[in-house]
Amino acid sequence: MTRRVLPTVSVVIPARDDAIALAECLALLARQTVAPREVLVVDNGSTDETAAVAVAWGARVVSELRIGIPSAAATGYDDVDGDVIARLDADSRPDPDWVERIATCMAEHPDLDAVTGSGEFFDLPSWVRRPVSGAYLGSYYLLAHLALGHTTLWGSSMAIRRSTWLAVRTLVSRDDPEVHDDLDLAFALGPGRRIRFDPALRVGVSARSLRGHAQRVRRFDRAWRTLRLNWQVAPPWYRWRTRLAR
Repeated sequence: MTRRVLPTVSVVIPARDDAIALAECLALLARQTVAPREVLVVDNGSTDETAAVAVAWGARVVSELRIGIPSAAATGYDDVDGDVIARLDADSRPDPDWVERIATCMAEHPDLDAVTGSGEFFDLPSWVRRPVSGAYLGSYYLLAHLALGHTTLWGSSMAIRRSTWLAVRTLVSRDDPEVHDDLDLAFALGPGRRIRFDPALRVGVSARSLRGHAQRVRRFDRAWRTLRLNWQVAPPWYRWRTRLAR
């Protein structure tokens, strides 16, 4: 029986002053059932040991001094050469088969442009972890789907074909740190490309981004800014009309 040839997977992790969380993420990547082709950490102006931790775990480090995840993530995507570009945050904790699942999904579905996953807040009390995680991510995927006209991406656990990235990389925002880069990339992909949600593509992730009123307000403002900028190019009714026409 012929064994399926899996595409190579490059993992990109944008990070800024996140050495402790990054060490845990890289340790989990080192124990994957299918090893990534490379792990690239984009050091986004860190003042702690982020870069040193990345080197210690065998990752390649590139520097992006424009502060903001959009510029850091795009710099990383531009710099890898795997068939598939996978994305984690520094505080992501991928399951052991995370890379293998991405590679297998892309091999089994050659028309797929991107795949996005799910997760759970590992640092919440156990009795609220699952419902809070489900409510947060469920709301994000549902509301973003309505805004986009198709499935969105979640930057803590996602992957995109490198060929697809090369086709849309001029359409994403790189210089605005107040844009959600994953949602912005999903807008760039548009209703004409195929994005798949895989609930088994799971990671643990910190709930720190939701703690505190100011942090929650900032995330909402970023989401609204991302929507507003992209709706100027293609409003939701146009995107849905395009989607339904296909």
